[in-house]
Amino acid sequence: VQLQAFGGGLVQPGGSLRLSCQVSGSTVSRPTMAWFRQAPGKERDFVAAAFRWSSSTHYGDSVKGRFTISRDTAKNTVYLQMNSLNPDDTAVYYCATDTGRMILSSVRNPSAYTNWGQGTLVTVSS
Repeated sequence: VQLQAFGGGLVQPGGSLRLSCQVSGSTVSRPTMAWFRQAPGKERDFVAAAFRWSSSTHYGDSVKGRFTISRDTAKNTVYLQMNSLNPDDTAVYYCATDTGRMILSSVRNPSAYTNWGQGTLVTVSS
């Protein structure tokens, strides 16, 4: 399974970016798809997830109301629309998927995901 993330870059505070992550080689029809981020010297934090079979979405407290996760099942792609960005959002953003068996209570746990993309750097700075 390969995940390839796109869309990172430099943006000014208050700006927007949209990240994309395309999944290939997976035999799971509808896995849970998520975004995590890791700032220098910090742990990997949960950002957002689209749970497998339901249409439910979940967000980390620091991005709720500003970020939106969505998925295009036909394209095996997950997106992260990021608005009102601030310097605290600066990090490497990783997309991840599971084996299709995740339970809802685990969506925020990075250990519950088996496949990871290479990461894309988002820098918010003036």
